[in-house]
Amino acid sequence: MDKNNCYCVILAGGPGTRFWPMSKVDKPKQFLDVADSGKTFIRQTYERFAKVVPQENILIVTAYRYRELVMEQIPELDQKNLLLEPYSRNTAPAIAYATYTLMLRNPDAHVVVTPSDHFIQNEELFCKTIEYAFDFVAENDVLMTLGLVPTRPDSNYGYIQACDGRNAHKSTVPMAVKTFTEKPDKELAKVFIKTGEFFWNSGILVWNVRTIRKEMEKHLPAVTGLFNGWENALGTGIEDEFMLRIYTECPNISIDYGVMEKTDRAWMYPAKFDWQDIGSWESLYNFIPDKDIHGNVIGPEKHIVENCRDMLVITPDRKKKMVVIKGLEDFMIIDTDDALVICPKDDKKFKELISGIAMPEFEKYR
Repeated sequence: MDKNNCYCVILAGGPGTRFWPMSKVDKPKQFLDVADSGKTFIRQTYERFAKVVPQENILIVTAYRYRELVMEQIPELDQKNLLLEPYSRNTAPAIAYATYTLMLRNPDAHVVVTPSDHFIQNEELFCKTIEYAFDFVAENDVLMTLGLVPTRPDSNYGYIQACDGRNAHKSTVPMAVKTFTEKPDKELAKVFIKTGEFFWNSGILVWNVRTIRKEMEKHLPAVTGLFNGWENALGTGIEDEFMLRIYTECPNISIDYGVMEKTDRAWMYPAKFDWQDIGSWESLYNFIPDKDIHGNVIGPEKHIVENCRDMLVITPDRKKKMVVIKGLEDFMIIDTDDALVICPKDDKKFKELISGIAMPEFEKYR
């Protein structure tokens, strides 16, 4: 495989609302070091894929308002590789934008598309997996997604059903996809795991640029039709105006719903590296290994925690604040400069809480 034909598209335009109040509209989670790892999500993602593809072949799709944040955290990024969306319209329009841009630069490109909020351990195995996926799509006209064997019935992830039946979990080769299921409840997730046919959907996609263009134009004409004239607009002085017109009319739709669930070219590679999609406080809690004997995750400050189980407590250490908690179970406490959140550690309940602060009077806290 010629690495010069390999590209990476990092999707980094999301608002990160499920990490409020640490993640704010002006600086969402992809630009934060939520897990105190020493690097932000987007920086880690960039460095990870720079081991697989040439740095000059890494594109980042994000919102206009985050341009300075991207360049501050990834100063070596070529400005032409920063694709700026006027508004957030989910993953399908972002991928269409990147696809048509790459069609102009290299119509033979093989592309890996990735979110910017993953933790990956065993990066050597990860890189080998991406390289294998590149080799596969170079020889096969498919849309490849990476799937991982579930370790728990997690309702925060999407699930992929492979066509290889009950032995799918043991497979080490790509398989055709039978179905996609977006975030089932925990009981259904338990059933999925027992069958041996289902994998977590990592959201990492690999394909040839010609293949994804063809499948998007077939299944998502409401998006791709708006890009008429892209050959003469992208990469020119009228690109911003062109994209503003498109995004003003563009539907909000994910690539999974718009293409992957409809195409007959969906395949999955069973990846073996350690992976976590850190999309919410609950998923961060599941990711952190350093829990006490009662399953509590607490910050570096002095705390007194009595009769508490499965707690997530995060406070900024610069405050040097003592926190005293007694008699709580499965709650999270998130303390920032301008907000204190005490809520059950459950994504659905937290989502209800977030919708409650959507009122105009709370705008300064969002």
